[in-house]
Amino acid sequence: MTRHVVVVGAGPAGLAAADAALGAGARVTLVDEAEQPGGQYHRMLPEAYAAARPERLHHGWRAFDARRRRVLAHPRCAWWSETAVWALERPDPAEPGPPRVHVLRGPSDGGGRDRQVLHPDALVLAVGAHDRVLPFPGWELPGVFTAGAAQALAKGERVVVGDQVVVAGSGPFLLPVAASLIEAGARVREVLEASTPATLARGWGRRAWELAAQAGKAAELAEYSALLARHRVPYRTGRTVIEARGDGCVEEVVTARLRPDWSVVQGSERTVAVDAVCVSHGFSPQLELPLAAGCALLATPAGEFVEVDGDQRTTCPDVYAAGEITGIAGAPAARVEGALAGWLAAGGDRNTVSVRRLRTSRDQGRAFTARLARAHPIGADWSGWLRPETVVCRCEETDYATVCRAATDESTSAPRAAKLATRAGLGPCQARMCGPTVAEIGARLRGPGDDDRDITGLPAPGDDDRHIAGLPPASEHRRPIARPIRLGDLAATPETTATSASNSRTEESSS
Repeated sequence: MTRHVVVVGAGPAGLAAADAALGAGARVTLVDEAEQPGGQYHRMLPEAYAAARPERLHHGWRAFDARRRRVLAHPRCAWWSETAVWALERPDPAEPGPPRVHVLRGPSDGGGRDRQVLHPDALVLAVGAHDRVLPFPGWELPGVFTAGAAQALAKGERVVVGDQVVVAGSGPFLLPVAASLIEAGARVREVLEASTPATLARGWGRRAWELAAQAGKAAELAEYSALLARHRVPYRTGRTVIEARGDGCVEEVVTARLRPDWSVVQGSERTVAVDAVCVSHGFSPQLELPLAAGCALLATPAGEFVEVDGDQRTTCPDVYAAGEITGIAGAPAARVEGALAGWLAAGGDRNTVSVRRLRTSRDQGRAFTARLARAHPIGADWSGWLRPETVVCRCEETDYATVCRAATDESTSAPRAAKLATRAGLGPCQARMCGPTVAEIGARLRGPGDDDRDITGLPAPGDDDRHIAGLPPASEHRRPIARPIRLGDLAATPETTATSASNSRTEESSS
């Protein structure tokens, strides 16, 4: 019997998973909220632009384009664009197999979207991650962008966020963001890496021979470095943006040198005139769907990620995970994990030579994940940048002083009580942006304990590296609705229940 594999996410990991599952003989439904596959890494211009050079700003375009065409044209693949997964449901906990997949089809800002339910034989989650941004005075001003948003506009629309831009934060992602802005026509004043030279040297230099397996990344680094040199863009380490200023929008930023713990070196402050600043302090995996499925998480020094075994299987039966929700290692590693997950989810032979090679490459990617975390850690004293009035939760406009008072007041120090007292995490983003920040502030002020949880329900940073098996009892920490949904859509009866990719294609053509 042909297996039906649902792949959620069409970035590098998801597209590779779909390709591999098709190669193993499965029917595939590939689901993504975007209009076209590619994710952030291969974000494409709209077809209406009729771009003469769509490969511009992309690495590995030919391989991606070939895979994209192969997957979308395959007779056993249904491509569901502009489709949001809002819930994963297993009505009976004893029911074997993966959960049902509830989706809404249609533009995210539109009404009357088509509600459908998928019943897969296996589910691959490849939903990726989003930028993590640490707050600083003025970060709520118009003109302050996450680096990912700035890159998305440059790649997907050829729109620059400003004419004079500073790119700041931590991690290799700053380089492709700066490159995208330059290619789209902005002037990048400087790129600021917060990690100090000593921290970078320790992280990247330890067991340096292992980097031979990442030759492709070295080539990308050389290309970005050459681009910055041609445009005379300085790359400074141990320095970052600690404040944004302006009357109604960003007009200048204050940068400063940092110590290894990210405390500011007094007297090193410098003001730079800009009309935009792009900031990223690493990535946070999008864990809403894995948690909704009941997948266990693994706490690591870099944060919480989905726990998977050697076959990319999660602790939830017939649910696989790939890409940045299992660890941040970049697009090549995500593709390898996706290919392994897709092949095995489809019931492919797990003992072939190609699978053994994928496992080897995957293990090399995991080693790169650990190296990346060592080279670009978030310093413990970043909160020294903040002032009492600095906004921490932008949705609810909760400031730093309010969070500190709640964390140190015995009556509100428990995470749930602090959440209600401060309203941090209760806004539209549901703690996706401010959750890790508030958790770190609270853990520092009151000290983490065995029962400490951040406002998302996950352990606060500083907990030991223990398995969090669904944070038992799982019902207390798993949101039944993984993303915002209109009440009208929630109340509607699903019009179609799709049970296979072939049925999905038929139903789509008849709707």
